[in-house]
Amino acid sequence: MVAQNIFFYVIAAVMVAAAVVVVTNRNVVRAALALIVVFAGVAAQYILLAAEFVATTQVLVYIGAIMVLMLFGIMLTRARIGQDPEMTNERWWVGLITALLLAGVMGYALIDHFGSDPLPEDRRLVAVGGSNTATVSDAIFSQYLIPFEVISVLLLSALVGAIVIARKDR
Repeated sequence: MVAQNIFFYVIAAVMVAAAVVVVTNRNVVRAALALIVVFAGVAAQYILLAAEFVATTQVLVYIGAIMVLMLFGIMLTRARIGQDPEMTNERWWVGLITALLLAGVMGYALIDHFGSDPLPEDRRLVAVGGSNTATVSDAIFSQYLIPFEVISVLLLSALVGAIVIARKDR
């Protein structure tokens, strides 16, 4: 077995375990910290795919910005930090059935589309005209510039909203 495959499976197992902790943990801060582990695993998978720019962006944007925003939201809205039994709904099984149904539909769609197509021999995602970084940055700052800016405004408005909610009590 190739070392890249071994690292993929190890990272994927850690990501799945952390994702289970995210959805099963009743402590909101611990769930957020487990989500950081999932995001770091995604960045590690991008590194295995030789997409260093996307991995760096994953770390900076998701771990650095989104998780800090979520933790600020948790702290500013004065959510209960410890275990909260009132947060558990009696209909948790509906969410489980929905998740399994969505996983089945996604799996079927992937198998139906790709089938038994062989993987390409060169697994590196280097574009013909240049490196990954150049290709991704050209796409972001040319055809995806407007969605990129909309997301930044959305994150800013979420932060301002959290501050407004926290300041209403005072």
